[in-house]
Amino acid sequence: MRRFEPPPEPWLAGHRGVDLAVSPGAEVRAAGAGTVVYSRVLAGRGVVSVAHPGGLRTTYEPVIATVAVGDPVTAGERLGTLDAGHPGCPQAACLHWGLRRGAAYFDPLLLLGLGRVRLLPVLEFAQQRR
Repeated sequence: MRRFEPPPEPWLAGHRGVDLAVSPGAEVRAAGAGTVVYSRVLAGRGVVSVAHPGGLRTTYEPVIATVAVGDPVTAGERLGTLDAGHPGCPQAACLHWGLRRGAAYFDPLLLLGLGRVRLLPVLEFAQQRR
């Protein structure tokens, strides 16, 4: 897995999503309800983007799509199957999953409710437990 690594400036290189190691042919499902706004091959890889309420957009690649632009989708609905060949993936296949609102990119793992991991100093932790 490759983590989210936003660039320090919007025009610089970075990793604007996460890569999840999965077997080729695995089902790719929508992170939430929305409408398919992109479903085409781009630079040799299938890409699907879903617009969600509140201006969020999730993107999935490389995907052999089973949805088309304009299709409504529900959370967990199948968008297609994972294709092999994502550049930089050390496994047979990786799903690149992105999340953005407007021009700002976010860690898509936040949609899973994982949040950021932080360690509290021992004293602060002990005081919170009382």
